[in-house]
Amino acid sequence: MMDRSDLFELGKVLKTFGSKGEVIIHLDVDTPDKYRKLDSVFIRFNKSLIPFFIESIQIKSKNQAIVKFQDVDTQDDAAMFSGCSLFLPLSKLPKLSGNKFYYHEIVGFSVVDTQKGNIGTVKRILELPTQAMFEIEYGHKEILVPVVDEIIVKVDRKNRILRIDAPEGLIDLYLE
Repeated sequence: MMDRSDLFELGKVLKTFGSKGEVIIHLDVDTPDKYRKLDSVFIRFNKSLIPFFIESIQIKSKNQAIVKFQDVDTQDDAAMFSGCSLFLPLSKLPKLSGNKFYYHEIVGFSVVDTQKGNIGTVKRILELPTQAMFEIEYGHKEILVPVVDEIIVKVDRKNRILRIDAPEGLIDLYLE
């Protein structure tokens, strides 16, 4: 059985499509085309993660796809998936390079600011409605820094270091 921490949320089943058991899914990803050849997904159904094989998938516009799951052959069968979340193993994520990263990937990285030096470790990424924030643990203090390209100087995967250039005065707000 897959553990939830080994998976990422790919998207959600929106509604049924047609009468042959197909569903429309929303793909919560930057590049839906990279998922055009999926052969299976995990569906969260009644708090359990159940693997389903994909018979066909057609990527449509606006991060949507029409999916036909194996052995789901009627609209009634497909209707039970409406609103269910879809998951894939983290190993299925396309590899990122340079300063692009997945949030789960940088947890535990040391954070080095161009002015202040080492300011702690990435504890997690807070996904707030207006802005994602690095939650950085510095001793018994917490420092919040926006996740924006202008602040991220370098993602050093080999040494697990996130180099940033925080706006002047931001880090001082948390250290006083």
